[in-house]
Amino acid sequence: MRRDVAIHAVVPAAGVGARMGAGLPKQYLTLAGRTLAEHTLSRLLAFAPIRQVVVAVAEADPWWPELSVARQPRVTTVHGGDTRAHSVRAGLAEVLARDPDAWVLVHDMARPLLRLSDMQALLDSCAGQDDAQGAILALPVSDTVKQAGPGALIEATLDRALIWRALTPQLFPAAALHDALTGAHAGITDEASAMEAAGWRPRLVPARADNIKVTLPEDLALARFYLEAQRQEGLAWRFA
Repeated sequence: MRRDVAIHAVVPAAGVGARMGAGLPKQYLTLAGRTLAEHTLSRLLAFAPIRQVVVAVAEADPWWPELSVARQPRVTTVHGGDTRAHSVRAGLAEVLARDPDAWVLVHDMARPLLRLSDMQALLDSCAGQDDAQGAILALPVSDTVKQAGPGALIEATLDRALIWRALTPQLFPAAALHDALTGAHAGITDEASAMEAAGWRPRLVPARADNIKVTLPEDLALARFYLEAQRQEGLAWRFA
């Protein structure tokens, strides 16, 4: 990845967040007086290397246009699809129309506590490397991990030294990722999975544990705790 390459962000946000059971998509739930979407996008926009943030929302989303961040000059809105892959591809198409050589950070809208230092570490892991295969933020697993068989019986104990939890952002060349997400790939749950299926070997970059994804109702309480801890460290994130 050239050190002067254009960096864009793509944020898929067309899902309904069914597991949250909140009656509206989870990115519009409130955390410390702001929606998760506002927290997340403020952090991406605060990261200087990102030229543009492309947000893929549902076509009939009534909440997104009401947020002031949706009208921020560096934010572009596109319509997402029925799946994460469709939404990411829609965002990538917008990026590629601007710069065919760009690299993208794909980030979950429901991860509102992302640190600038983690984004910088992700870029540094690929910068200046002609053979860079992309990279993702991830956490080594600390628990003992079991593989289940039929009837929820333990089939094997896995070597946790080899197992990491995939987080976001995930960093790849926009064109290569767009190609990798084209067509059906069984078992693909994130962008790295698609790139792996296409023969790439992305790097795992250790992240901070507070980069949590808000998925279940109890995750909001944990997010509040981490947000307050970050503020006490002096990370009082604001964006006009």
